Amino acid sequence: MEIVSVPISSCSKDNQKIYQEWFNYADSDNDGRITGADAIKFFAMSQLSRPELKQVWAIADSKRQGFLGFREFITAMQMVSLAQAGNEITLDILKATGVTYEVGQWALPFIDQTLKEDLENLEPPSMEGLKALLNKNKVSTNNCELELNGDSRPQPTPSTPWFTSKSIKKAPLTSVTSIIDGLERLYNEKLKPLEVTYRFNDFVSPLLTHSDFDAKPMVMLLGQYSTGKTTFIKHLLGCNFPGAHIGPEPTTDRFVVVMSGPDERSIPGNTIAVNAEMPFNGLTTFGGAFLSKFECSQMPHPLLEHITFVDTPGVLSGEKQRTQRSYDFTGVISWFAAKCDLILLLFDPHKLDISDEFKRVIASLRGNDDKIRVVLNKADQVDTQQLMRVYGALMWSLGKVLNTPEVVRVYIGSFNDKPVNETAAGPIGKDLFEKEQDNLLADLIDIPKKACDRRINEFVKRARAAKIHAYIIGHLKKEMPAMMGKAKAQQRLTDNLEDEFAKIQREFHLPAGDFPSVEHFREVLNSYSIDKFEKLKPRMIQAVDDMLGYDIPELLKNFRNPYE
Repeated sequence: MEIVSVPISSCSKDNQKIYQEWFNYADSDNDGRITGADAIKFFAMSQLSRPELKQVWAIADSKRQGFLGFREFITAMQMVSLAQAGNEITLDILKATGVTYEVGQWALPFIDQTLKEDLENLEPPSMEGLKALLNKNKVSTNNCELELNGDSRPQPTPSTPWFTSKSIKKAPLTSVTSIIDGLERLYNEKLKPLEVTYRFNDFVSPLLTHSDFDAKPMVMLLGQYSTGKTTFIKHLLGCNFPGAHIGPEPTTDRFVVVMSGPDERSIPGNTIAVNAEMPFNGLTTFGGAFLSKFECSQMPHPLLEHITFVDTPGVLSGEKQRTQRSYDFTGVISWFAAKCDLILLLFDPHKLDISDEFKRVIASLRGNDDKIRVVLNKADQVDTQQLMRVYGALMWSLGKVLNTPEVVRVYIGSFNDKPVNETAAGPIGKDLFEKEQDNLLADLIDIPKKACDRRINEFVKRARAAKIHAYIIGHLKKEMPAMMGKAKAQQRLTDNLEDEFAKIQREFHLPAGDFPSVEHFREVLNSYSIDKFEKLKPRMIQAVDDMLGYDIPELLKNFRNPYE
């Protein structure tokens, strides 16, 4: 798979130097990001209309991060040049400045070659008054350097304290420079204290770290052995990745995270789990038995700069599933499912049966139904008539395990480097596979663009789950006696947990669908003493309500398109 990122590669080195100087000037706080306020001041010099600048921003900030990095700034400047030349800024331009995907004999024509050459030869736009401002900025910079060389450094005033950590107030939310940064601050200030107080990390999900907010979008592949999970990743990358093993037998016996890195190498699980720069610290809770079956495969690849893949061991079936794994397999799947942006369930036309372990795996995806896509792989191994029957049997099997009234999206194809077997598939099948592959790849292309929206969605889901968890813990604590009979009371509450959930739901008017699994909650609760839990603190609940009702909408408002 070849990916060409157009904006930088379609800009000459001379123009890159010019744009770098412009970017440094527009970036008022020197954080490598141009926010809406910076853009309004800088883009005004282009003399374009507000609707045109609105479209320019929408194209440049296609990921809806709320800011422009250097790449996005170049895209914006190229769009400004095209608009000044009389071109209409349309969706076709957006596709042309996106990413080109070529997979085997298929290609998604997201770029016009003529337009790409035009972008390479495109002169920087006309920015009225910018040259004078840059010259003025250079003079002031030179004066500052002269003062420093002359050692005329400003002396601290007597009123300046040496240690001011206590006197520093929290910076307002408007001071953050991206939506993700704003979510991280809200989490640390308002949501994390609630999670820590009521041990949300022990019952539901580990506490979030900086690497969780900064991580690239992830795609997880699930399926029985030999359904083509590893081959699928290799097909997308166009090459092997470190640690890849492909064969008809269960070759992948571990979880492999395939991500971008400076060179090709495999990193052991224990090393990844303690690396603060990677979002896998929470996996330490599954113990050394799991970490020995976990590794990270790093390699430099354009696709991996945008997406991280998670290859999983084949789900066991038949006699093999009676052999217990040495770690909580479904627990690990559930952990990754919460972190991933897309979950692909792969099936083979000759392996449509859903084993008991596969049922447990699918059940562990509860709450992440919107991320699930089903892939009927190796579909060219059967003819058209058999494929129709296989598709019907697959939908029937899925209907028994996926407890949703909606029909799940199923992609049909043969996702490997071999040409389609036209003898079996026929001309109709070949055309169908090409369209299905294009649709699936389009889904993958959209993942980085939707990553920010997905983070917001997952953050709000987590906040609601943490709030309900606090209500549950506070209610159980309130039901405990003050002095005698604590053990009996705990046993009664644990046994009648479903009824207690119903009481909480009625008392606080909470939706039943947001409550955790009774069995899982009971299992974790058995290892704790309810009497040692904290009472419900309405002030903490109110802080989270304020965050959901005011802070997050305000954050999104601050980082929307500045020309809306």
